[in-house]
Amino acid sequence: MTRIGIFGVTGRMGRAIGEAASAQGATVAGGLDREGRAHGGPATAAALAEASDVLVDFTAPDALAGHLDLALAAGKPILIGTTGLTPAHHQRIREAARRIAVLQTANTSIGINVLRYLVREAARRLGPDWDAEIVEMHHRHKLDTPSGTALLLGAAVNQGRGATSDDALNRFDRMQDGPHEREEGGVYYASLRGGSVAGDHEVIFAGEGERIELGHRAETRAVFATGAVRAALWLAGRPAGVYTMQDMLGLD
Repeated sequence: MTRIGIFGVTGRMGRAIGEAASAQGATVAGGLDREGRAHGGPATAAALAEASDVLVDFTAPDALAGHLDLALAAGKPILIGTTGLTPAHHQRIREAARRIAVLQTANTSIGINVLRYLVREAARRLGPDWDAEIVEMHHRHKLDTPSGTALLLGAAVNQGRGATSDDALNRFDRMQDGPHEREEGGVYYASLRGGSVAGDHEVIFAGEGERIELGHRAETRAVFATGAVRAALWLAGRPAGVYTMQDMLGLD
């Protein structure tokens, strides 16, 4: 039975992963909370890494480097579901992936990752003359805006259109530099926060006289945990490298 070590074990996702593990033939080796305290397993972070077949990290960006170091020291693969990562974090992930398997994703929902594939394929066939708008809503406590999943979907639009960089195409503030007309080829985002929404995402392709709407609604956090456990089981035993949920689902 695959043993999963959880960084962020007392958080919402950490608890949900613990509940989902046994249903998929896995067991929880133990975990650490955000302060590094052990829960239900080995008493130290290093011992937890050694006792696990695969590690999962759903904590905060500032904890990423330390968790990668633990995975590297133990030679164990790690799934990173933490959002709000910077280019420096992604560089650190690439460096670690030279020695261990790392699956990094902004969303572990199976449905969202199939949606990402559909969005990319739609963008490829529609072209930049169809305007792309992404609307997302999350619970009132979510800090990063737009959500990591919205950025993932925006990247799928850009990839489908053959863009080599997201930076020149993403538009987060319609009032930046004053009111202006919509730019052709731009990907525009709208973020809503309120209540206890687990995660709603909609990608709208608007053409002349017609519109395509592709969306996903997470009705429970359990869908993310189920996907995370499935991805962790897939990752265990993989050779070193950077992987995605698309790799796990065979969509790339």
